[in-house]
Amino acid sequence: MELQKVLSNLNIKKLNPLQEEVIEKAKIGADLMVLAPTGSGKTLAFLLPVLRNINEQSRGVQCLILVPSRELGLQIEQVFKQMSTGFKVTCCYGGHSVKVERNTLTEAPTVLIGTPGRIAFHLREQNFDESTITTLVLDEFDKSLEFGFTEDMSFIIGSLYLLKQRILTSATAMQEIPAFTGIRNHLEVNFLGQQEVLPDLKLKRIDTLAEEKLETLFKLICKIGDHSMLIFCNHRETVDRISDLLIDQDLVHDIFHGGMEQDDRERALLKFRNGSVKILITTDLAARGLDIPEVEFIIHYQLPYTKDAFVHRNGRTARMNAKGTAYLIFAEDEKFPYLDNNIEVEHLDGDYQIPPDSEWQTIYLAAGKKDKINKIDIVGFLLKVGGLAKEDLGLIEVKDLSAYAAVKRKLVPQLINKLSGQKMKGRKIKVEIAN
Repeated sequence: MELQKVLSNLNIKKLNPLQEEVIEKAKIGADLMVLAPTGSGKTLAFLLPVLRNINEQSRGVQCLILVPSRELGLQIEQVFKQMSTGFKVTCCYGGHSVKVERNTLTEAPTVLIGTPGRIAFHLREQNFDESTITTLVLDEFDKSLEFGFTEDMSFIIGSLYLLKQRILTSATAMQEIPAFTGIRNHLEVNFLGQQEVLPDLKLKRIDTLAEEKLETLFKLICKIGDHSMLIFCNHRETVDRISDLLIDQDLVHDIFHGGMEQDDRERALLKFRNGSVKILITTDLAARGLDIPEVEFIIHYQLPYTKDAFVHRNGRTARMNAKGTAYLIFAEDEKFPYLDNNIEVEHLDGDYQIPPDSEWQTIYLAAGKKDKINKIDIVGFLLKVGGLAKEDLGLIEVKDLSAYAAVKRKLVPQLINKLSGQKMKGRKIKVEIAN
């Protein structure tokens, strides 16, 4: 498939320097180690060589992509689908229905993406034939090691006998590559710290007292106003405490951390993506590999303990040459050696109003891909039956058994009323506000 066609499908005019170098070095066929920060465009950088390696005449899984988190896997799957290559792609991960995945794997995808634990399970159960895999990608490999996936990855890679190319990506430099990866005589693409992919990010610090930190955060949220923002904390308990404060103030927001059910996490990201929620409070789980748009403002309610973690958090804003602002909230006794002492100080001495709710709200529809429902069906249902105008409808996402759509908030009550008992593709569809 032509490169320009793929870029056109992705609405990208040209590749960035990282992507160009990865593609050029991958052509040789050697193993690759790609070192690049979050937001540098590495997903497309390795998907283009993957696409080049695919043999149209061959059947079965040809490429396996191992990822440390479900969210990263789903993001890569979405990018590959947007490339519109005509090749089947599937993502498998813990928390997803094993039965659904097993059925999907019956007709083998060309590209298989998954977390090490779930892929190892399918391999042991012989739910797919590993003998046809020729390309292996270990995305955010450093994070996979950190999450304790060494044993599963070692088992998976040890089962792949016909690999021709291995691509490993990492957002941190590695002293040595573990032997179980099988990577030898590799070429390296290193963009860590290079100016081309560093975000145009403005840092601002806000000094406060420890006992007034929550109040300071609330003031800052009000000052930022009607813009998207990610609030980072070091602990789940802190995320929940900030959420309680915003609930008391009747401020629409969502939370995201590892203690939540997978469905709740995915729904939180979905609402943040479509703009119906402007404030997302999270742990470092959201610092890397998530399918969320460029965020205008990052707030470090608690600063991370390492510079790497700080860089990854800030990578959620100002991605791919955009601009962004990161606020650092300091209590009087907090010190972070990795930070420059000359960060501009921001003062919160104005009279700020509580930001209005987003003009969008997310609705839930109880039907999805497994019911043969697609985006076009949903658009028709909401416009023709629901009476919406095109401009009243925002982002639509269709899952296996459900779908979600952003709708102008003021129209949601009457829309749900109007759609009650109505049919889409011959069956009644339950529609309600997505909580």
